[in-house]
Amino acid sequence: MSQMTTSPQFVSMRDVFGDKLLELSKRDPRVFALDGDLANSTKLDKVAENNESKFLQMGIAEQNMLGVAAGLASVGLQPWVCSFAAFIVKRAFDQIVVSIAQPKMNVKMIGAYSGLLNGCTGKTHQSLEDLAIMRTQPGMIVLAPADSVELQQMMEYANQYDGPVYIRVARDSYPVLFDEQSYRFQVGKGVTLASGTDVTIISTGTQTSRCLEAVEQLKQEGISAELLHLPSVKPLDAEAIIASARKTGVVVTAEEHSIYGGLSSAVAEVLVENFPVPMERIGVQDKNSESGSNNALLNKFGLTAEHVAEKARKVMARKKMAQ
Repeated sequence: MSQMTTSPQFVSMRDVFGDKLLELSKRDPRVFALDGDLANSTKLDKVAENNESKFLQMGIAEQNMLGVAAGLASVGLQPWVCSFAAFIVKRAFDQIVVSIAQPKMNVKMIGAYSGLLNGCTGKTHQSLEDLAIMRTQPGMIVLAPADSVELQQMMEYANQYDGPVYIRVARDSYPVLFDEQSYRFQVGKGVTLASGTDVTIISTGTQTSRCLEAVEQLKQEGISAELLHLPSVKPLDAEAIIASARKTGVVVTAEEHSIYGGLSSAVAEVLVENFPVPMERIGVQDKNSESGSNNALLNKFGLTAEHVAEKARKVMARKKMAQ
């Protein structure tokens, strides 16, 4: 049975996150939701309104919030800490390192409003470095779902895993790519969403749906593109990356994140040590982000399906020149 849905619809990850965490908070006595005064945006308000005893309001004090989470975990509870990715990762990183990552505390961290597309809340609220920052921590699980189905399964995994987990969640609605009956998320494993022989496109998180569009565009041109979705940024499916690179001979990476330190860097590390091939990177280049509408930002920073297809053609041309 195919893992992908045949009739995609658009669903908000943050709404599904709020519903799922409410379910977990009712089902698992260990689970508590910690909020940094953003519950109406992150949808932690669903826990606040429907399971008030499991909701802890920490205020606009992210460093303290992560410290409290570590304390809760130290007595056997399982805190789920949620804020904008820009705040939870960058403002509280020292607390994450010292109080959570090093002692491997059972804390689940949700970076909401990740990437570029955050509803014009401003560039100070954007996070293009969170994957890079979090994957530097030993023992940290770093996940980026492509859709709401995958997010729910990641949350189930995180609820059963004993240790720190970071999940990157988007604000807007995205296409539902996976069939909830047949798809099964596995940490450390990639998912081949399209098989091809000419070029490999490797993506994570929200960028995967745009890469699927690029695959279809390339198909119309007679180009056979393979799409490997990596929901688990750490641990990474090195075996799948190498196998696909061997198959096509060229790789394009794509992420709604800086090109430094995130998915592209992780993939490059695998390839340079095991099977070097021509590679192009889709992501925010060495530039500061800007405020704007979704479409304007995607075009400005080269993240559209058209930009992915363009990079695929470019890397294929490099392969041809090298032959």
